Amino acid sequence: MSAPAAGERHWLRMIAGYVRPHRGPFVAAAVLLLASSLLGLAQPLAAKALIDGLTAGQGVGRALVVLTGLVIVAAVLLGVGNYLILRTAEAVALDGRRGLVRHLLRLTVPALQRQAPGDLLARVAGDTMLLRQIASQSLIDIFTGGVMLLGAVVLMAVVDLALLGVTAVVVVLLVVIMGLLMPRIRAAALRSQESVGDMGAALERALGAFTTMKASGTEATEAARIDAAALTAYRQGVSLARWGSVAGTSAGLAIQVAFLVVLGVGGARVASGAMPVSALVAFLLYVAYLSHPVMQLVGAGTYLQIGRAALTRIAEIDALPTEPIDLPTAPPVRAATATGVPAGPARVGGPTTATGAGSAPGPAEVVFEQVSFRYPDRDEPALRDLTLTVPAGGLTALVGPSGSGKTTVLALIERFAEPHQGRILVDGRPLADWPLAELRATIGYVEQDVAVLAGTLRENVAYATPGATDEEIRAVLRTTRLGTLLDRLGDDLDAPVRHRGLSLSGGERQRIALARALLRRPRLLLLDEVTSQLDAANEAALREVIQDISRRTTVVVVAHRLSTILAADKIVVLENGTARSVGSHPELVRTDALYASLAAEQALV
Repeated sequence: MSAPAAGERHWLRMIAGYVRPHRGPFVAAAVLLLASSLLGLAQPLAAKALIDGLTAGQGVGRALVVLTGLVIVAAVLLGVGNYLILRTAEAVALDGRRGLVRHLLRLTVPALQRQAPGDLLARVAGDTMLLRQIASQSLIDIFTGGVMLLGAVVLMAVVDLALLGVTAVVVVLLVVIMGLLMPRIRAAALRSQESVGDMGAALERALGAFTTMKASGTEATEAARIDAAALTAYRQGVSLARWGSVAGTSAGLAIQVAFLVVLGVGGARVASGAMPVSALVAFLLYVAYLSHPVMQLVGAGTYLQIGRAALTRIAEIDALPTEPIDLPTAPPVRAATATGVPAGPARVGGPTTATGAGSAPGPAEVVFEQVSFRYPDRDEPALRDLTLTVPAGGLTALVGPSGSGKTTVLALIERFAEPHQGRILVDGRPLADWPLAELRATIGYVEQDVAVLAGTLRENVAYATPGATDEEIRAVLRTTRLGTLLDRLGDDLDAPVRHRGLSLSGGERQRIALARALLRRPRLLLLDEVTSQLDAANEAALREVIQDISRRTTVVVVAHRLSTILAADKIVVLENGTARSVGSHPELVRTDALYASLAAEQALV
């Protein structure tokens, strides 16, 4: 993933955007910390007055009280200001995480599929954490450190101009060194954060194929891969620490050199009577005091470069294309059409009815008009001038060899991707004119790689319809032949389901996904290899369910197992992204050689 130019040019604007909603407490914290710093600047002058009083044999009680009060009040203001800025920084990090997560969830499917999940997790968890450091350290330290440095320089000029000139030479030298180091710190920070993302991607790869790894005996290979990524992250972290250490050491050394030079030159001036001892002591205190703002500025510059690298990575995510849909969406309207699911109340926010006020929407019609589509990483198009009509109601099946475009047809109907040529219409309305929330509320989709989430059985089945009743959930479970699963779980809808449904069989996972889709009572049901993991008995039972559903809604099935769609009203044979023939099973066995061959291979002829 390459860094966008916007992330390079406008990183300061990005920081301002994150901080702006919290400018009230941010300014309050800055004022408190600045007040503490100003009181710290007054302490050397109070010390000078104390020494002058001692030298003149005068009473020092008042000067001692003033100095003590300055120290105590400065410490209190510093503590309150630090707490306020740290709390504000946590709020900035929270907003950053929320915004990034919302953006990630709105990405287009192709955009997300091109990213490594482990790297995305590192950006959400790690890079947003650096926003806290920017807000709590960089911005405040630059402000307060700059004011303190300026104030110290002004007061040093009041005490002795000659010694100020000596100190200025050392400070200018330090500025030059920092100017050379900061680009290296930023480059090291970017490499370090990228390597952490690579390590997360390597770990996610191993965990995502955990059983395959175990069965293949490749634990050592995957451990070595992750170890190599971790070693790279370590090396880049050491490189960042090295440059940061050089910056901090240079700043500390510059202050020490300035202190020694001032002590030597100032001692000579005191010996010659050019300045009093109290002035030298005050000046030395200011030189020592300089270490704090200087180290603040150096640390702030270092963190700012690290944060700038993080903002570059966040900007890369912000630049990815998103869908035109807001989060969260309202629950969809559910039409009382799905077999086995009791009719429930209409829900706000779904598609409008085409059959008259107050009536349930009927089955949907889908039309492809010369549609072409090509995946970005492939030379050959997945679909070529595809023209077909899926009639409202009934069962339409898509068959053909692997790579013929069957799953792509379903993805385009769901608008997971957009056709490059031609157009798709649902109920005579171009897909581009459908609001995404309304379109997807119309459709029930069961993908080939079914998603079962960690949680409960209820949460999985009612995932898209959180207001469903227990009666509705149990009815749809019985419809999809999951009654035995419910019995095994003690009729407990709140029984836990493990991550990715590992406690379930493959067939049970597929039927849970089908139950989830049916509970929405969709007008259009898309099924991608829904019977691929079922035994013969369950396939036959589910085939009956699908046929029954198709009498009340539009069902589109992608199937390699032709036994699933023998009774389909319409079978579309796809080859190389085009529809080569359309008909029923008996017709296609007689008229289409490819279909006849597929049927013969499965002993269906």
